[in-house]
Amino acid sequence: MSELANRYEFLLFFDVADGNPNGDPDAGNLPRVDAETGDGLVTDVCLKRKVRNYVQLTKNGVPGYRIFIQEKAILNNRIGEAHEAEEVKAAEEKDKTDKARSWMCRNYFDIRTFGAVMSTGKNAGQVRGPVQMTFARSVSPVIPLEHCITRMAVATEEEALKQKGDNRTMGRKFTIPYGLYAARGFISPQLAKETGFTQEDLDLFFKALTDMFEFDRSAARGMMATRKLIVFKHADALGNAPAWKLFELVKPEQKDKAKPPREFADFTISIDKANCPANVEILELV
Repeated sequence: MSELANRYEFLLFFDVADGNPNGDPDAGNLPRVDAETGDGLVTDVCLKRKVRNYVQLTKNGVPGYRIFIQEKAILNNRIGEAHEAEEVKAAEEKDKTDKARSWMCRNYFDIRTFGAVMSTGKNAGQVRGPVQMTFARSVSPVIPLEHCITRMAVATEEEALKQKGDNRTMGRKFTIPYGLYAARGFISPQLAKETGFTQEDLDLFFKALTDMFEFDRSAARGMMATRKLIVFKHADALGNAPAWKLFELVKPEQKDKAKPPREFADFTISIDKANCPANVEILELV
């Protein structure tokens, strides 16, 4: 395994057509929207969930690639498992938390990537992950739509009797016609050293970002895809330019602002490589 030696930042562009990329449970599952600008939002938690699912699917059963934050998981049981490991049981009492923390980082990909709070049961401490992501924000405003849908069946006999055999139920579905979203990310080699996050882990993470929507289809998210992944690789661990300066090199623009966008071809994404700071390499992974 290769130690991560460079600082990275990245820009992830993905889109959705006639779907709901991230419903807001506080708003009846409407697509998340900035109330002031109309820009669509997708939380970092939503994106990390898709990365976790991708790793779980592709690395199922491979040692070191378990997923801690998993559907229906009981987290304290997993923390307790670390305290049953021989290296932790053999450690002095004052060292058990640190040993358990190291064991969890070694065994769980998402802990050594994103971090975790593991002090809710048998203490395994807290981990600050080397990979951090922002909310994704749409390049142009989105319009949430509400659709009435009909199911030609009911769930119980009581409902059927009330409807006198009509057996029809109504529901709602929320979509946006189209949205192109951009999320920003930061990767710290200093924190990677603390968690054991390696160059191989980073390669897997970038692979997850490029392919994760291919394994996340649903009626609400049928047409979602990663459209561009732009990575800024610094020459050393401390970095050679501020992250904001690198992100400003990338300009996503709507071609014709007089009409609403409905596909990726309605946008251009340009990179000002001529003004890229010295000792920073631009990688286009998609």
